[in-house]
Amino acid sequence: MKRFEIHVTGKEGIHDPAGENSLHALANLGYVGVTGVRIGKFIQLTAEDGVTCEQVEEMCQRLLANPVIEDFSVTAREV
Repeated sequence: MKRFEIHVTGKEGIHDPAGENSLHALANLGYVGVTGVRIGKFIQLTAEDGVTCEQVEEMCQRLLANPVIEDFSVTAREV
């Protein structure tokens, strides 16, 4: 079995309201020095050994991420 860890984040320059709200909330809580927050998603996909990283990247392109506004990275791990 393999586990694929997929990190999806908004592309640079794409408006991130959740990140902006978190940045303001951190400032209101007294945390100084934080200059940016980007909110994304983490997907953990478990698959049989025959599934390749290239196939998972295709899954991201077609369904798990929106390549128009999001970037993603895939890391394979042995389970």
